[in-house]
Amino acid sequence: MTVNKPPRTPRSRRTKHRLAADAGLLAVAAAFILPLAWVVLSSFDPEADLRVRLPGSLTLDNYEKVLTPEITFTPLLNSLLLCGGGTLLTVVCAALAAYPLSRYRSRLNRPFMLTILFATSLPITAIMVPVYALFVQVDLIDTMQGTIFFFAASQLPFAIWLMKNFMDGVPKELEEAAWTDGASSFQSLLRIVLPLMGPGVAVVTVFSFVMMWGNFFVPFMLLLTPDQMPASVSINDFFGNKGTVVYGQLAAFSILYSTPVILLYVLVSRRLGGGFALGGAVKG
Repeated sequence: MTVNKPPRTPRSRRTKHRLAADAGLLAVAAAFILPLAWVVLSSFDPEADLRVRLPGSLTLDNYEKVLTPEITFTPLLNSLLLCGGGTLLTVVCAALAAYPLSRYRSRLNRPFMLTILFATSLPITAIMVPVYALFVQVDLIDTMQGTIFFFAASQLPFAIWLMKNFMDGVPKELEEAAWTDGASSFQSLLRIVLPLMGPGVAVVTVFSFVMMWGNFFVPFMLLLTPDQMPASVSINDFFGNKGTVVYGQLAAFSILYSTPVILLYVLVSRRLGGGFALGGAVKG
């Protein structure tokens, strides 16, 4: 005698699909959490290695050894100067470039935006040789200002693209009212458009700063003096010539190196979640 099995219901299939999706998400989460756990635990472990484990004894010796002007303070200060200056220059130039692209219609707008989109896909390694030769010719090699200019130039295409898309969301009627009162286009940009697109400016700022903060290749090529090297380059000093690595100090330095980026995220988190706040600004 054979017993017929009841057919699978749609609810049981949905449950299996949900469990499979949860398992996949847990695997992805583990792939991100395990390296972070290793960094945090190893920074307090005097005998840290490549294994993720609880330290036998907690100690701050790794932090004490890296908290010196040569290892941490000077490279972090150089990083703040380079990335802060480059981010400021990028945001200002992106806002000035995105405004006419957003507010004025021209046959050249679309080709220009496509050119910008193409420029974002160019790898920096493909242009570093001519850039290095150019910087040598104009005496910008091994200078902080030259590296800041190149940082800003490399991030500007995508920053313009982002800024223009955010600027399109600000109603033009608000500017027209300001123009009627005698405001210029530059004044309307500063007093109306940029304050209303605060989340967009925050996104561009965070994106530009993070991309510059983690860039190793550009300062490694354009800066020659060790005292001017940022933290993204000086972290390479923890890897010895014979493959020996001081993992505890490397983990402690990595946490200190990540702190400015985390603080930036915290500072702009309100702006990122605040929306455009345009409700009720335009009547009729």
